Amino acid sequence: MAITRLNHAVLFVRDADAAAEFYRTAFGFTELSRPQGMRAAFMRSPSGGNHHDLGLFEVGADAPRPPRGSVGLYHLAWEVDTIEALVEMDRSLRELGALTGASDHGVSKSLYGRDPDGNEFEVMWSVPREAWGQYEDEATVMPLNLEAELARWGSAPPNR
Repeated sequence: MAITRLNHAVLFVRDADAAAEFYRTAFGFTELSRPQGMRAAFMRSPSGGNHHDLGLFEVGADAPRPPRGSVGLYHLAWEVDTIEALVEMDRSLRELGALTGASDHGVSKSLYGRDPDGNEFEVMWSVPREAWGQYEDEATVMPLNLEAELARWGSAPPNR
């Protein structure tokens, strides 16, 4: 049996309405109808093929956040199809005050952020496989120069 990809993520959040608004604004996700009798929201990327990409389950305003460095999920990585979309995401996350970092992994270009509940995420663009070169078998973390990457990869065919 072989797993082909991650289909969706589900997060516990303090306020489903606030979390849904964040992912709507930051990622352009659309919301499905809310499950009756639940404080939950299911959201879909307008460019994906999933029924839903994100589930948000409300646990209340007083819910504690796990301490950083404790055992558990570190972050989710959302992929965009073009370097231009990554540049657009950079603007969106900056406007929301949610951008926490950026990295060049050789095979991908990545932005990092946090949602209102402190859940960490990555938004990344994959370099075309034929250009991986020396990075194919390496786990590399370098500073990201998004302007230089846009100049190099702008208008490249979307990764699908």
